[in-house]
Amino acid sequence: MNDKSEAPNPVMEEVAGKDTSSTVAVAGHPIHAMTVHFPIALVVVTLGCDVFYWWSGDPFWVRAGLWSSGGAFAAGIGAGLVGTAELLLVPGIRVRVASWSHAVAAMSLIAVMGLNWGLRLSGDIEVLPHGLLVSALAMVLTGMAGWHGGKLVFDHGIGLMISDRD
Repeated sequence: MNDKSEAPNPVMEEVAGKDTSSTVAVAGHPIHAMTVHFPIALVVVTLGCDVFYWWSGDPFWVRAGLWSSGGAFAAGIGAGLVGTAELLLVPGIRVRVASWSHAVAAMSLIAVMGLNWGLRLSGDIEVLPHGLLVSALAMVLTGMAGWHGGKLVFDHGIGLMISDRD
């Protein structure tokens, strides 16, 4: 057996020792964790609007998709600004690779949400098939950003408040 595999990794010990307390928080609750739900939900709603338009042909769904894609983009900008502040201001978040993976996926998602809304707003594309494809891409990026964000919470304990009473 190899005893080296059981020796603690000094790099991992240094990363684990860095503070991960949120600096952008209300009463200790990280604002980023509270705001990410809105763009996620609105990306799902936008894809749903596109699918319902494909299914029914009712122009209501085009209008609803325009509003939900605009809301997703605006909420994504807000969540992204707060998340970027956390990434840059908190050393314990900044040193983790998963933080940067999450940031890249989230910024790509925000760019695609902006594209989706901008193309709909300008009327440069038809919802079928282009709007539907951009909405599907946004869903894939939502999954990627969510996966890496979940790793930060569940594997690295980012954003968790541990009480002495627990």
